[in-house]
Amino acid sequence: MKRLKLSSKNQIVLPREAREAMSVRGGDELVVVVKGRVTLLMPKPKKYAQELSGLGRGLYPKGYLKKERGSW
Repeated sequence: MKRLKLSSKNQIVLPREAREAMSVRGGDELVVVVKGRVTLLMPKPKKYAQELSGLGRGLYPKGYLKKERGSW
């Protein structure tokens, strides 16, 4: 586990392992998600639609969405 130190300008340097794992380089944007005392850093997706595609697959029983759409 790597330890980071917050600079006097409130900046951190990501360790090489973290940059390589996230496939980010200097100038890339990151998304910060804060959940209570836990903070997550993730690379900002280039296309949100592509990143979210398929996330809902398998959430509903077979035929449910077709039946629901038919009720409209």
